[in-house]
Amino acid sequence: MTLPIRPAVLNSPDYPFIPVNAPIKLDQNESFADFPDELKAIALERLRHAPWHRYTDLNAEALSEAIAAHDAWPAAGTVVTTGSNVLIALLIQLCALGGRVVTVTPNFALYALDAKLLGAALTEVPLRADTSLDMDAVIEALGPSTGDGPTGVIYIPRPHAPTGSLCALHELERLAQACPGWLLVVDEAYHQFAPDDARDLARRHAHVVLLRTFSKAWGLAGVRLGYALASDAVARQLRKLVPPFGVSLMQTVCAQVALEHPGYVRERVAITLRERDRLANALRTHPTWQVLPSHANFLLIRTPDAAAAHADLLAQGVLVRRQDSLHGLRGCIRVTVGTVAENSAFLRAAGVSV
Repeated sequence: MTLPIRPAVLNSPDYPFIPVNAPIKLDQNESFADFPDELKAIALERLRHAPWHRYTDLNAEALSEAIAAHDAWPAAGTVVTTGSNVLIALLIQLCALGGRVVTVTPNFALYALDAKLLGAALTEVPLRADTSLDMDAVIEALGPSTGDGPTGVIYIPRPHAPTGSLCALHELERLAQACPGWLLVVDEAYHQFAPDDARDLARRHAHVVLLRTFSKAWGLAGVRLGYALASDAVARQLRKLVPPFGVSLMQTVCAQVALEHPGYVRERVAITLRERDRLANALRTHPTWQVLPSHANFLLIRTPDAAAAHADLLAQGVLVRRQDSLHGLRGCIRVTVGTVAENSAFLRAAGVSV
């Protein structure tokens, strides 16, 4: 039987992730700690008294206002969905159906997967050998601007995953000025771990959109919430593609409680940065591994053999992520910054002093 499914879907691979159980899980860049118990109690109490038989806000208006207040952004330009990964596909629908998607490689897999699934022409610009972004090559890949409407979407993660590198803001400014016919999407999933963010850039350029998530520093990966910070004009059109009543009551309440108590995030980010530095300094003593600088909550490590390193760590109960199948990352593994105890266990498993 021939299935009535588009060839682009049939020919697309599955998302490249196979879950593996291990005592110490450092493979998905999650927060090292769960949502605080006292905040869970507040959220559960609110849920107990909330009406479950009623729909939530049409476009998550109350939550958008809370996010906007926290991020110093207009509520009209804040668009909330069930994960920032949903927005990656929606932004292609908004600007690149039949058009183009430009990004870098290696990169977060969904940029390329969604482009292919939605029939957009994909251009991936390789990072330099030192994992920095080659902005001249990105701008060259755009080609001439036609001025005949939207050309497509550009995805630039900042900090970059999976390398942890950070594109300079003045380089993003160059790109924003060079792509007036494009939507420039800066994915800031890990922005809390970096020294700055791109909000000023997005304020100056209406075609720049920022993506953010509650899955990393906020410790709410299981809740599944992300959002876009955009100009009012872009956000108004983007909302047309977001399913109505799409953010659940549980998601709304959990995020509102988190936003009312942001101090726990600041504390955890500070711990993560200290532990990231401790891991990096210790790994620099490894005889054959090379740790790359990172501005996120993970480290990319070049090893002589990623498969062997991954298997050896897993045999000692520590799960990391192989990245050696990605462009330019031969021999690389990626480790999330975990708890102090988890990080020490990883270092012992790696054979370096704690």
